[in-house]
Amino acid sequence: MNDMSGNGYARARAATADEVPADILAAASQIDNARDPIGIVLEIAGSGSHIALDLQRLQECSGDEDPSIALAGQVGSQVKIRVGKGWLLASVRTQRQDSKTPGGILAAIDFLGEGDEERLTGRIHSFRRGVTRYPIPGALIYPATSNDLKQIYASDGRSSIQVGTVFPTKDIRAGLYVDSLLGKHFALLGSTGTGKSTSAALILHRICEHAPEGHIVMVDPHGEYSAAFKTTGMIFDVSNLQMPYWLMNFEEHCEVFLTSTGNDRQEDADILSKCLLAARSKNRLAESMGKITVDSPIPYLLSDLTNLITTEMGKLDKATSSAPFMRIKTKIDELKADPRYQFMFSGMLVGDTMSEFIAKIFRMPSRGKPISIIDVSGVPSDVTSTVVAVLSRLVFDFAIWSRDEKTRPVLLVCEEAHRYVPSEKNADGSSVGRILSRIAKEGRKYGVSLGLITQRPSDLAEGVLSQCGTIISMRLNNDRDQAFVKAAMPEGARGFLDSIPALRNRECIICGEGVSIPIRVAFDELEEVKRPASADPSFTQLWSSGGGEEEMVQRTVQRWRAQGR
Repeated sequence: MNDMSGNGYARARAATADEVPADILAAASQIDNARDPIGIVLEIAGSGSHIALDLQRLQECSGDEDPSIALAGQVGSQVKIRVGKGWLLASVRTQRQDSKTPGGILAAIDFLGEGDEERLTGRIHSFRRGVTRYPIPGALIYPATSNDLKQIYASDGRSSIQVGTVFPTKDIRAGLYVDSLLGKHFALLGSTGTGKSTSAALILHRICEHAPEGHIVMVDPHGEYSAAFKTTGMIFDVSNLQMPYWLMNFEEHCEVFLTSTGNDRQEDADILSKCLLAARSKNRLAESMGKITVDSPIPYLLSDLTNLITTEMGKLDKATSSAPFMRIKTKIDELKADPRYQFMFSGMLVGDTMSEFIAKIFRMPSRGKPISIIDVSGVPSDVTSTVVAVLSRLVFDFAIWSRDEKTRPVLLVCEEAHRYVPSEKNADGSSVGRILSRIAKEGRKYGVSLGLITQRPSDLAEGVLSQCGTIISMRLNNDRDQAFVKAAMPEGARGFLDSIPALRNRECIICGEGVSIPIRVAFDELEEVKRPASADPSFTQLWSSGGGEEEMVQRTVQRWRAQGR
């Protein structure tokens, strides 16, 4: 570069000999690229800066054996700036050619943090996030080496799990701080086919290995994760979930039992409220407790509820329509008779199984299997949201009412989260969206952690993503999704975010509370037996041979007619 903001670059390079102690120069004689500057600071702002880079130096660095030095100056790479006796680390966000200076490149950088300098080697140590002392225009820019990055990404002593390697290195391990990751919620984002499900399984496996006595509840809408956790977790589906219907609160009862809309719905809700409270009051538990509400999780018989509805209907005068009563009674009778709903509405006798159900679902005790996979793929679509709402609310309510006990944090992981906490334009007013939004805002006060997994972050409810302290973003192909994620990420991560569309499969950008600074990570390969059943089918392979189709169709039809029984 001939000239950078009035300073000759040759003079800037020569000046380093005066700045760097002789012992460091001697030790670094074999790694000129690491000790020679690649540019200077032009302008300083609060969170970032503009710098000028020398194209010739970048080309010299590109052939270096150290992959971190080889990428120096490129978008998403790290560079360091000498400030006093320490170093300031920054990420390159953008590049453009300097039209006024041949061979010059202008770049924007985001400050990540600062560290002290090891006197003998010149490397960074004792790295910390944030900036206490800024450089001045004219300060020299150097490549960050892999040894620097090892110090920066090394665990600071907090409990962590390792999930992959830091790009572009092959040996620097990427860790997630467990307490910070779970204590302030996290989101895993990525378009279909980027390895999102496998990466989610990897993170959850690592958490289970790290905390075998943990309590994790995962809502699995497609039945993908059963295969991944069959030996390390408990799998619940319509065949063994046995979720008591009386655990629903009044709002959830309305979603399941009421079919009307508009003014009729309010009339039906008033009838249901009166009869439901009376049905709950019949239980001996209610008698011993004194005053109860329509939301109290007190067991009751469906037959008691329908009998009360019939009784109320008999009190009507001839001028009053019995249609509202008949609508509710007919719906309840349909649910009782439909075999698809037996996981929830089974049996005539109702026992108080609330404690056993919660202990089973929340893995208390976990006995070495800390995760529950709730496979809702077999749940009828019209009650899926309500089932997820009940499970989510149980997690939250349990945390609230157990405040006098030793805190036992619960992690609730929601796959396909945009289905349950949709944005305002897609919202259907269901209770699941409200309870998950409340957990996102208030859950950490009570020891409830939320993990959201979605391929469409722009379809999530406004504000929910910003409540996630750690964001793990894989490749996003949609412009709206990219913009949505960038808006939710801290400013210092912008340089990394620009590379989201260019990420390869099983690569991600992690930023927020769970990591020291934003990092680009290549996830570890997960063993076959621990992977979810989410691999794309090979059409050419599956369509290249035939045989047994007629029998397969017959077996499928039988299961179809029996609704999976």
